[in-house]
Amino acid sequence: MAEITAKVLVVGGGPGGYVAAIRAGQLGLDTVLAEQGGTEGGLGGTCLNVGCIPSKAVIHAADAYHHAVEQATVAPFGLRVERPTIDFARTVDWKDGIVGRLTSGIGALLKRHKVKIVQGHAELVDGKTCKVETDTGPQTIRAEHVILATGSVAAPLPPLPFGGKVISSTEALSLQAIPGRLVVVGAGYIGLELGTAFAKLGAKVTIVEAEDRILPAYDTELVRPVAKRLQALGVDILLRARASGLAEGGDAVLIEEGSGSKRSLPADRILVATGRRARLEGFGLERLDLTMNGPFVAIDERCATSMRNVWAVGDITGEPMLAHRAMAQGAVVAEVIAGHRRVFDGAVIPAVCFTDPEIVTVGLSPEAARQAGREVRVASFPFQANGRALTLGADDGFVRVTARADNHLVLGIAAVGAGVSELASSFALALEMGARLEDIGGTIHAHPTLGEAFHEASLRALGEALHI
Repeated sequence: MAEITAKVLVVGGGPGGYVAAIRAGQLGLDTVLAEQGGTEGGLGGTCLNVGCIPSKAVIHAADAYHHAVEQATVAPFGLRVERPTIDFARTVDWKDGIVGRLTSGIGALLKRHKVKIVQGHAELVDGKTCKVETDTGPQTIRAEHVILATGSVAAPLPPLPFGGKVISSTEALSLQAIPGRLVVVGAGYIGLELGTAFAKLGAKVTIVEAEDRILPAYDTELVRPVAKRLQALGVDILLRARASGLAEGGDAVLIEEGSGSKRSLPADRILVATGRRARLEGFGLERLDLTMNGPFVAIDERCATSMRNVWAVGDITGEPMLAHRAMAQGAVVAEVIAGHRRVFDGAVIPAVCFTDPEIVTVGLSPEAARQAGREVRVASFPFQANGRALTLGADDGFVRVTARADNHLVLGIAAVGAGVSELASSFALALEMGARLEDIGGTIHAHPTLGEAFHEASLRALGEALHI
C-alpha cells in the first residue's frame, strides 16, 4: 500500500477544499487534496459541476431563448425575428463545456502550487490518517493537519425519493429534453431559479411550497417583483401545499393542500428542491471525536473543530451554504495553519438569488435591524427612475439601504432587479469598509448604470435624493 505524508490533507475538492489547498500551496505547505468525484462532481465540487456554474449557464440560455420568443411577438425594441427554436441537448453540451474548462483550470492551479491530487474514495482512519481507494490501488495519507471540506448533497423528500421522474437539481441540469410538465417541490432559491428557467424554455411549471409564500428566507418587499414575474411567465404556485408521493402509475404527483383537500398534478418530471444537507456520511467522520452543531460540524472563528489540527470549511459547517463563504473559510484555515493570525468573520456575506428579477442581500434587513434594537433609517430607490434600467427594458425592482439612525452606519443593503447580482460586491464592500450613508452619497457613481440606484437610495435616506 502506497503511503503519502504531508503537512496538510484536504478532504474534498469543492470551493472550500480547493481554495484551502491552493492557498496552502502558495504558503509553502506540503499539501494533498483527496477528491472522490461522483454524481456531485469532481474538482470544483457541487458548485462548479452541478450547481452554481451550470445552473447560471442554463438560466442564461433560457433568458436568451425567452427574449427571442418575445421579439417574435411584441418587439418592443423594433427588433423582429422568426419564432426561435432551441436544441436543449446542445445547450447542455455548451454548459458541460464551460464546466470542463473551469475544472481543468482548477486542476492546473493546484498543480502550479504543488498540491498533490489523489482521486478516489477517501475514508478517514483517525484525525491524521486517511485511506483513499484509487484506480491504481489503495493509498494511505498521513498529515499533521486535516481539513474537512466534504460539502453537501441534495436533501431527499421521503415521499418522493430520487429516481425515475423524481430528480434533484443535479439531474435537472443534465436533461436532454425540456419536460412538457415540470412540478417543482420547494420554492426556495434553487426551485425558483430552475423553475423560472424551464418556464422560459417552454415547460409548464407548477411550484409546490409548504410555507405561505415563495422565497421564505427573503422579506416580502423583495419577493413581490419575483412573484409578479412568475405569474407573467404562466407559472402556477401552490402555497401551503405538500407533496405526498407519486400517483399510481407514476405520471402525477399527489398534493395535500392546507385546506385538507387532495389533488394530483400530472408531471413529466418532478424536481425536488427542498434544500441541501451536510455530507457527513461515507468518509469516516464517525471515527473522529468531533463536537457537532446540530446536523453540522461545530467550528470556532478559525474554522477549527473540537479536535486538535482538524479543521472544517464550507457546507459541512452549516448555513449559509454558499460557495463564496466556503472559499473565504478555506483561505483562512490555510493561513492559520501557516502561522498567520486570521479569523473568519461571516458578518458580511452577500446572498444572491438568480431568479427573474434577481435578488441580492447583504447585512441586516430593516426588520432584523429593529429586532436587534436599532433605530434605523430605511430608503429605497426604484429602477423605474433609473435611466440604465429603462434602456435595458427592465425597470422592475429597487435598491434599499438600511442604516443606523444616529450615525448613519450602513447595516444592510438589498436589491431586486435585472442584473443586480453584479452589484453584490459593491454592497458587500460598503458594509465591510464600515460605510456611512454620507460615504455612499459622496461617491461619484458612473452614469448611466444600475449602481446609481445605490447612490440615490443612500441620498434618499439622508433626505437628499436628486432623482425622485
